[in-house]
Amino acid sequence: MARKCEVCGKGPSVGNRIIRKGLPKKKGGIGLHTTGITRRRFLPNLQKIKINQDGSIKSRLVCCSCLKSGKVEKA
Repeated sequence: MARKCEVCGKGPSVGNRIIRKGLPKKKGGIGLHTTGITRRRFLPNLQKIKINQDGSIKSRLVCCSCLKSGKVEKA
């Protein structure tokens, strides 16, 4: 099953997970130091719902932003 919205095509995006060590300067320390950077994935909030499509009811994976904006009509 693909992690992709079947209405708008929104899929996973990538970013970084940054690990920092130390006390911030505003709290009296010498500052935060980056000790590790690893890649991570941001997954879309997909819901499996039944929608009206061309007069028939079909089960689709739809992201919550499409549901909220009214791009699809729930059955």
